[in-house]
Amino acid sequence: MTLVQLGPLKFDSKNGPPCDDCTAKCCKYFALQIDSPKTQKDHDHIRWYLLHEHIAVWVQGRDWFLEIRTPCRHLLPDNRCGIYETRPQICREHGWPDADHPDEPCEYFTGNDGYDLHFETAEAFAAWSRVELDRREERLNKRRKGSKRAIA
Repeated sequence: MTLVQLGPLKFDSKNGPPCDDCTAKCCKYFALQIDSPKTQKDHDHIRWYLLHEHIAVWVQGRDWFLEIRTPCRHLLPDNRCGIYETRPQICREHGWPDADHPDEPCEYFTGNDGYDLHFETAEAFAAWSRVELDRREERLNKRRKGSKRAIA
């Protein structure tokens, strides 16, 4: 008989982290915050990122991130950390809900990445980008027209 988890996993401080069940998603990529694209050139840079393998770009709230999918060189075949006792501070802080941030657990606990936007291909981004750049141009044209009227 196979048991199936219904809904998000719950934090259990008595039993410690559920490392034996973890897929180590957070050990298989890292993400760097990037500037929100505003110009055609900014959009083209993001499209360029996405032309490379193992790259994604996503947005949470108003923050943009470049995700580089490459596993940590210390990730063991069973998804455990090979340098657990000496792992970097960022690894120590990621994932495990704590008293200061009980509502900010990793994807393991939520089953949800919380993206507002997520792009894995240059084509998908380009389609979104065209619409956004057109909207931006419309807004700029309205402002230009409004400022010309104010001067006259």
